[in-house]
Amino acid sequence: MRVLVAEDDQGLREVLVQGLEDAGYLVDAVDRGDDAVDQLKFYDYDVAILDWRMPGIPGIEVASWARSHERPTAILMLTARDASSDRIQGLDAGADDYLVKPFDFGELLARVRALQRRPRGVDSPVLNRGRLSLDPARRQVTLDGRLMNLTTAEFHILELLMRRHPSVVDRKAIAEHAWRDETEPLGSNVIDVKMSRLRAKLADAGVRIVTVRGSGFRLEEG
Repeated sequence: MRVLVAEDDQGLREVLVQGLEDAGYLVDAVDRGDDAVDQLKFYDYDVAILDWRMPGIPGIEVASWARSHERPTAILMLTARDASSDRIQGLDAGADDYLVKPFDFGELLARVRALQRRPRGVDSPVLNRGRLSLDPARRQVTLDGRLMNLTTAEFHILELLMRRHPSVVDRKAIAEHAWRDETEPLGSNVIDVKMSRLRAKLADAGVRIVTVRGSGFRLEEG
């Protein structure tokens, strides 16, 4: 399960990331609302934890953007505002749940689990490139309708390349999307090994992964 944390308080952000990772979640973290929107454009998060007040764009506007663009992510809003009118405003903007600071981390985890179980009204769009179809919600890739056998890292790499097609994706973005500890693949040849294996599996898929020297990788059709 992938979670986005958008919180400008560094101390709280680090606590949330560490606690969620210890609980087994794959976590991305940003400290600005506009960066949260950028993340939501490219990734289908299961849950986004948004602080109401952030630089760039307030969390409530991030929630509104997510709903107006039919993002399937469940949203938990964090705020020091505890008036009923504020709760109503946050929920009306698109938040699925609302947690007032200060809060117990155990309660936050329980709310994240509850949001994870809650069915979303919007399905993640299936990505189609060449003869491939990638379903983010089911975590499946098919080639001409036949299920492909991909590792978790291979799936995430392919998902990112398909989403950003035909743009170049740099190594840092690949590491952040495919691994919980992005420093490990950046300092080794892990990404190159994964790319080599993924290329072999995509040999007859109508797409190919191209290395752009000094920049990263991109997916090409044909």
